Amino acid sequence: MDWEICDVEASDLEAVLTLNQTEVPHVGSVDLDKMKWFAANAAYFRKATVDKQLAAYLIGMRPGTAYESLNYRWFCDRYDDFAYVDRIAVAEFARRYGLASRLYDDFARSVPGSVGIMTCEVNIKPPNETSMRFHEKLGFRQVGSLTHDDGEKEVAMLLKDLNVQGPHKA
Repeated sequence: MDWEICDVEASDLEAVLTLNQTEVPHVGSVDLDKMKWFAANAAYFRKATVDKQLAAYLIGMRPGTAYESLNYRWFCDRYDDFAYVDRIAVAEFARRYGLASRLYDDFARSVPGSVGIMTCEVNIKPPNETSMRFHEKLGFRQVGSLTHDDGEKEVAMLLKDLNVQGPHKA
């Protein structure tokens, strides 16, 4: 398997959008305009390829971005500086290759050393138990929860201390 992590380019956005939409409800549904917004505003927007084919992507944000996500704002209200994983998706053909872990590690390496935490959320209603186990293995812990859509959706707010080496190594 020949894999690579590199920046998402404008020519990748439709493929990234297609991958995103295949993973709803584990990630939120977006349109092409939102993907273009991420490309222009995200602190981190990279993809993993396997044999030159899109296999995964991760979008990461930092504080100070004009991003109206309730989940992102929850972290902004509580922490001064962090690396926020807004969304990640892995194509079915590329699962169990460690690409998600590699993207998380790559995002962590991209932030200044002064950034001590990485944050994200995982659905607990409806439950995404696979994602919760994955994040626990990476060293994330739950620091709160947030309810959306009149109680139809709830997410666990997760945090990882980047200054402590967890059980996962790149």
